[in-house]
Amino acid sequence: MRNFSKLLIIVKVLILLTLILGGVTFAQQEPKRNITKITGDLYRFQNNFHYSVFLVTPEGVIVTDPINAEAAGWLKAEITKRFNQPIKYLIYSHDHRDHVAGGEVFGDTVLTIAHENTKSAIIGEKRPTAVPQITFLDSMTVELGGKTVELSYVGRNHSNNSVVMRFPAERALFAVDFIPVKELAYRNFPDAYIPDWMESLKRVEAMDFDILVPGHGSLGNKADVRAFRDYLEELHAAVLEQARAGKSLEEMQQSIQLEKYKEWFRYEEFLPLNIEGMYSRINLHRRGN
Repeated sequence: MRNFSKLLIIVKVLILLTLILGGVTFAQQEPKRNITKITGDLYRFQNNFHYSVFLVTPEGVIVTDPINAEAAGWLKAEITKRFNQPIKYLIYSHDHRDHVAGGEVFGDTVLTIAHENTKSAIIGEKRPTAVPQITFLDSMTVELGGKTVELSYVGRNHSNNSVVMRFPAERALFAVDFIPVKELAYRNFPDAYIPDWMESLKRVEAMDFDILVPGHGSLGNKADVRAFRDYLEELHAAVLEQARAGKSLEEMQQSIQLEKYKEWFRYEEFLPLNIEGMYSRINLHRRGN
C-alpha cells in the first residue's frame, strides 16, 4: 500500500510537470503581435518577424500585407477596436506567400490592389489569399479621407513584382524584402534578379522620404537604401572578379569577407549564402540566361 501511494505521488508529479512544460511550450509558440505608431496616422503591424503598415483616415483604413489568415484576423479586430473605422483598401507589396496570405479575411467589401505580375503569380501559384481586383504596371495613387499613398514599381529585385508604398504626408516609404536595414540579403537570393536589384535601389534613392519601413527588422532611412546598394555592388564586384579568375565557389566563400559589413545582422550566417547566390546569378547572366 505504501509503495502504491508513492507511485501515485510520482504519477501526479509527472502529470503536473507535463502540464507545466506543455504550458511553457504553448506560450513560446504564441505569435508576437503588436501595433506601433510610426508617425501621424501611419502604424506598423508586427507578426513575429514580419511587418506591414496601415494608414488610418477619417473615411476608413488602408492596410497592406496581411501576412497570414490568423494575423489578418487579429489586425482586423484590433483596427475595429482601436479606431472604429472600416478597412477600405488592401495593398500587396509582392506575391510571396509569407506576406500576402490571408487577404480574404478582410472581406469582400475591401478593394485589393497589387502589381499586375503579383496578381498573375497569386493565381498561377494558387496563393492562399484574395485575388487583387485592381492592378497597375508602373504607378498608382490611392486617396482616402484626405490621405494619399503612392504605389511605384521600381523594377525587378527580390521579385519581379515588388512595389514600394510612399506616404508623402508622413514622409515614409514601405518596402518589403528587397531593402533590409543593416542586414544582409536573405540566404542565397532565392527568386531574385541581379543586377536589376541594384538599379531598383537607385530608383528608390531618388524618391522623397525620410523613414524607411522594411518588411522585416528595424526602421531605417534613405541612407540605409544606399548602404544596402553599396553592399550588393561590392559583393557583385568581388564575386565577378574571382569568377573571372577561375576561383571556385568554396574559394570565394573563404576569401571574400566584406568586413565593412561584419556588424550587420546575420553577417556570419548569410555571407557565404549571399556569395553562393551571387555566384549563381553571375553565371546565369554570363551565359545570357
